[in-house]
Amino acid sequence: MKIHEYQAKEILARYDVPIPKGRPAWTLDEVRTAAADLGGRVVVKAQVHAGGRGKGGGVKVVDGVDDAVARASDMFEKPLVTPQTTAEGVRVRAVLVEEAMAISKELYLGIVLDRQRGMPVLMASAAGGMEIEEVAATTPEKIVKAWVDPATGFRPFHGRKLAYGIGLSGDQAKAAVKLVGNLYRVFTDLDCSLAEINPLVVTGAGSVLALDAKLNFDDNALFRHPEIKELRDTGEEAPLEVEASRYGINYIKLDGSVGCMVNGAGLAMATMDLIKYYGGEPANFLDVGGGANADQVTNAFRIILSDPNVRAVLINIFGGITRCDVVANGIVEAAKRVDLRAPMVVRLVGTNVEEGRAILANSGLRLELASGLAEAAQKVVAVGVAK
Repeated sequence: MKIHEYQAKEILARYDVPIPKGRPAWTLDEVRTAAADLGGRVVVKAQVHAGGRGKGGGVKVVDGVDDAVARASDMFEKPLVTPQTTAEGVRVRAVLVEEAMAISKELYLGIVLDRQRGMPVLMASAAGGMEIEEVAATTPEKIVKAWVDPATGFRPFHGRKLAYGIGLSGDQAKAAVKLVGNLYRVFTDLDCSLAEINPLVVTGAGSVLALDAKLNFDDNALFRHPEIKELRDTGEEAPLEVEASRYGINYIKLDGSVGCMVNGAGLAMATMDLIKYYGGEPANFLDVGGGANADQVTNAFRIILSDPNVRAVLINIFGGITRCDVVANGIVEAAKRVDLRAPMVVRLVGTNVEEGRAILANSGLRLELASGLAEAAQKVVAVGVAK
């Protein structure tokens, strides 16, 4: 789960991570008040769940209350397009108004889980302000890493390795070590999947603080953090993805024309790969889950077909926990409740597969059966592209 920058900074402040003074604003009157209280010279930052805001005009340094209001008005009125949004951009519904800082250095600090080593990795770079992926691709030697064994936890030497590795010394290094330790506590206490400060800055006065902040959380751990779950902003998510989450369905909308309903994330990705291999474009990622029932199948169909770009649907089910005959009955039941306007290709494999195939063959539905995954992908691309 993602949250906004202003929400992330409120959390960091509770963990004694230094941040600039600022406040979120949803109206121009609130922008005016915040800018005036902060002295007029401020930064207005669009609050959206997308990176690259500066490149899209979503971060503006202004000098004066009227200028702050004008820049916020522009952000509220026009969709924000960044390298991480669609060409249509996203709507800005809130901005963060912060005091402008005199910056001496821009640095990078982040924490993620290294899945190969099975432990968190701390990363820092002197090339702050840039996307860390770009730094890793062009100048990987500029990234300093330190792995933290969960059994022993963070130790000051981890922080010193990062601080000295990015050129800090003296009081600035001491401040950075403390800051890194506090950020690690945020990461572990709140079950984050990502904790990132980019840029981490050294001000003209020598202070070290988080000029930006990004926190992502493990969805599977949110039951332990109801206060974090309350921070979810569904207005920043695709409506169909929000709808799918209500039924325990993992759905991500894509730009293609072949709708996909699959049980299992790995199988879903393989299905999408084959659709592309045979010349089609998947319209979505959809994992209906290992124990899918008729209601979930019905809602999955409804969500897939709510996308007007879908011209054909591929159902690819491996019957392990869920028997193929149960899935087949779910498809037939769904057809009674949903207008299945697009042709379907169905591939069933696993427990009671023959019974499932017989149910579908005798259903009278507009569908084709396939034995293999490659065959299924070829057939759905043929009917989806040719239509």
